[in-house]
Amino acid sequence: MPELPEVETIARELRPLVSGALIRDAWFDWPNQIKHPAPELFVDALRGRRILGVERRAKWLIFELSESAVLAVQVKMTGQLLVLPAGEPRDSHVHAVLSFEDGRELRLRDTRKFGRLGVYRRDAAGRLLGADDETDLLAQFGPEPLDDGFRARDLRALLGRRRGRLKTLLMNQAFVAGVGNIYADEALWRAQLHPLRSAAGLNAVQARRLYHALREVLSEAVARRGSSVDDYLAPEGRGEMQHFLNVYGRAGRPCPRCGRPIRRIVINARSTHFCSWCQRLPAADRPRPGSDIAR
Repeated sequence: MPELPEVETIARELRPLVSGALIRDAWFDWPNQIKHPAPELFVDALRGRRILGVERRAKWLIFELSESAVLAVQVKMTGQLLVLPAGEPRDSHVHAVLSFEDGRELRLRDTRKFGRLGVYRRDAAGRLLGADDETDLLAQFGPEPLDDGFRARDLRALLGRRRGRLKTLLMNQAFVAGVGNIYADEALWRAQLHPLRSAAGLNAVQARRLYHALREVLSEAVARRGSSVDDYLAPEGRGEMQHFLNVYGRAGRPCPRCGRPIRRIVINARSTHFCSWCQRLPAADRPRPGSDIAR
């Protein structure tokens, strides 16, 4: 599933293509992809709106629209957003389209139809209001790890309040926003911390190491336009970070740091890659027999 670097790349590449575009019409053929408002109201909520800009929050794309409206898009596992001339043929996997006044279309191509779209309202305080018109939808997300205001001491404070395992915490969007399976593995390898390590057991030096590793790998992945390991495709094509990953998807291959084989286990149904030599696991954190950790 696209993570922070991939969604950030999509936002950056869509921004010059769609900013200023007037939405003449909209179309969809899979109502389950519409989160808000009701599918029968979705098209009318978009007609006549102008796209003012495109941003990212966590793994969401945020299209700022005229009249304090927002189109939020989650591309999820197989979603691709493409800007094409209206006359370009659509294949059977295009499930939502915004038609612009200038004759172009923004298309959501989604083979497994996991993507989600919603039109919401921004209030005067900048909150993105949900169906109850009170809840800020973006408040569910933790801090953005690449924000200038996010410091090493902030991550250490977050870790100190939690007792979960590092890999699970890093993928928790309420803990820190935008990190998923690939970059959690990569950051933990760079920080030389085992994915099953308890967050509460980290000292100040280890927490600082994780902070810098997380920011470095995410920044590098943004610069390389993300990792095209599955269906991820940005408007300008595939990313290249997949060629520079150190552990993710490399089970059995030599660790770039020590040369020993990369290991793979399953944590919460997600593949997890690490070097058991470089990323030592303290005895106190080792899984008990019968745990849900698949070796």
